[in-house]
Amino acid sequence: MAKAKALKKPKTETYSWECTNKKGQTVKGEMTAASADVVKAELRKQGLTPKKGKVKKKGGGLFAPKEKPITTKDIAVFSRQLATMMKAGVPMVQAFDIVGQGHSNPTMGKLIMQIKADVEAGGTLANALSQHPAYFDDLFVSLVDAGEQSGALETLLDKVATYKEKTEALRTKIKKAMTYPIIVLVVAVVVSAILLIFVVPTFAEMFEGFGAELPAFTLFVVGLSDWLVANIWFVIFGIGGMVYGFKQAKIRSRAFREFLDRLALKLPAFGVLTVNSAIARFARTLATMFAAGVPLVEAMVSVAGASGNSVYQKAILQVRDDIAAGTTLQASLAQNKELFPNMLIQMVGIGEESGALDEMLDKVAEYYESAVDDAVDNLTAMMEPMIMSFLAVVIGGLVIAMYLPIFKMGEVV
Repeated sequence: MAKAKALKKPKTETYSWECTNKKGQTVKGEMTAASADVVKAELRKQGLTPKKGKVKKKGGGLFAPKEKPITTKDIAVFSRQLATMMKAGVPMVQAFDIVGQGHSNPTMGKLIMQIKADVEAGGTLANALSQHPAYFDDLFVSLVDAGEQSGALETLLDKVATYKEKTEALRTKIKKAMTYPIIVLVVAVVVSAILLIFVVPTFAEMFEGFGAELPAFTLFVVGLSDWLVANIWFVIFGIGGMVYGFKQAKIRSRAFREFLDRLALKLPAFGVLTVNSAIARFARTLATMFAAGVPLVEAMVSVAGASGNSVYQKAILQVRDDIAAGTTLQASLAQNKELFPNMLIQMVGIGEESGALDEMLDKVAEYYESAVDDAVDNLTAMMEPMIMSFLAVVIGGLVIAMYLPIFKMGEVV
């Protein structure tokens, strides 16, 4: 029988980096790692914030090929593949070989082979995953660790895979609901700008030879066009500055993030979507961790981080403190009915009494995930006529303003 060829260890390369430290100062350096994402993760662990585009392979020029980033979907697929392999009785190291070699994302393949190398060196799978916090959060590592300690790693990996798939599907649905109106709004702004900068001035030159007074609406649009042409760079830099300022404020200011999260809960239509998604994440994460045997108080820390909203995060941490003080989960949730709906509270109570809390939480998660589906569909159906009306008013208004003088002249003739 031919011997299987030994796989080489993941190739490491030298990367130059530029970061901002906690004092806001710029620091530079070099690091040897398997990928740029590994460098970024290590820098963040050291309290440094990598600047965008400043972590580069040393010697790589402007046109050097960029590594394909690892997405949450890649992690979800990896979890499912590994769970399936191990449930089928495939040894862990061999499963890493099969999954890593056949992965469509080379960067993800490198990461898998690096994890395999750590496991082969005698470490546990949980320890190997914990070396890559950019891709495997505390929740993921805790569940794998619980599976290894209990001897039910295959079962826990299956639960992790299901959890990752459900949360990724939920994130995709929410992203879809938010992205559609933003894209349409951007397209409307770009088309309007093109009309005002290039089309309206042509009509304005033609109107100068009319010798008649232009309609007020046309004068307004022509004036808007003249102002935009004269201040186009001011407008571009102004919009860019606002977008950059918004992102930086969101990254650096905790108070600003909390304000946005509170606002998201109160917005018409979007508020219901935000609440349902937070409850779904809460129930799904807690069900997964409780089924893995993680103590309720310890699980609440990961559950709070997975909620996706700072308002819910604070409320869940308060629930953890109440449970630590001897209060039941149902009683603690019932103290904040503004955030936790009655259905969740009652199902948790039934689960605590029957000893099937994880099953009840799974049912709650399924219900609210379905509610998110319905909310996305309803939001899309509601937004489409509003967006079409908006486009008709903006684009149609510009066109009408240009043709009004022509219609007026035709009436005179």
